[in-house]
This record gives sequence, structure tokens and C-alpha cells, in this order.
Amino acid sequence: MRIRTAAVATTAVAGALAMLTAFPAHAAEYTSALKVRGVQYDAPGRDSNKCSTGNTHQEYLTIKNYSPTKTVNLKGYLVKDAAGNRFVFTANHYLEPRDYVKLRGGHGTDSDKNNVVYRANCNFLWNNDKDTIYLVKPTGSRADVHSYTKHGSDRDGNGYITFHK
Repeated sequence: MRIRTAAVATTAVAGALAMLTAFPAHAAEYTSALKVRGVQYDAPGRDSNKCSTGNTHQEYLTIKNYSPTKTVNLKGYLVKDAAGNRFVFTANHYLEPRDYVKLRGGHGTDSDKNNVVYRANCNFLWNNDKDTIYLVKPTGSRADVHSYTKHGSDRDGNGYITFHK
């Protein structure tokens, strides 16, 4: 019986290892209706963070509610980059099922109707060469995470990367 038990254990371990190698480690999937749909990490034109004439408002992150039935309030959600630059949604902003919001740099009027929230900061958040985007729930757990590089992730070179369709 010991030989048979050892064979069963060896087969179980081999099967588990095969399953682990079938899914790459970077393909972590978080249990959240909210996901980062895409990022305009390189605003069109020459980068300028001057509030009056700059183009930080053209840099944006699109967050989408992928739930077919659940409305999600963004209040308390955190968006940050690898360097620790951060933005917290401090006001209620409701995303209906399948709806999205663009988190833009610069100043403007937040609007549920127009699906936009402004960071009220004229500094760029995303690096043009590479960065990591973290979307964190109010509980502190991760909702979604994506790393990118300009040359490895942006195939057409337009400064926009799609993560989820």
C-alpha cells in the first residue's frame, strides 16, 4: 500500500505543478467589478504641466464597471503608480453596470453625466516610458493592477494601452 500511496501522491503533485505552470504568475485576476480598461499614459503633444496651457488633462485612466448588474460607488477607491503618486476618490461617483469613468489630470468639473473625474492636479501621474497602475478598493485590497512599458505594451505607439475590453 505504501507504494501505491506514494504513486498517487506523486501524480497529484505532478498534476498540481502542471496546473501552476499553465497559468503565468503575472496573470493575477482580482475579484472586483471595477477594472482598469486602459490608460492614455502619454498625452498627445509636448508634455507641459502648466495648469493654464498644459496638456495634463489629456492624460487619463479609464476605469470600467464590468458587472452586468451591480452599481459601484468609487468613493474611497485609490489609484496610484509605482512611485506612490496617488489619487483617492473622495466624493460619491456611481458607476452603473457596464459604465466607465475617465480619471483625468488637470482641473475641471467632475461629472457622472460626462463620465469624468479630475485629479485637480496639473502634474502627470503616469510615466511615459514605464509604470505600474494600481486600483485599490476602499478596504485596501487590490481591484486591478497593470504594468506597462512604452515599447513592450504600446504596439501602435499612440500613448494609449488597453488592458480590458
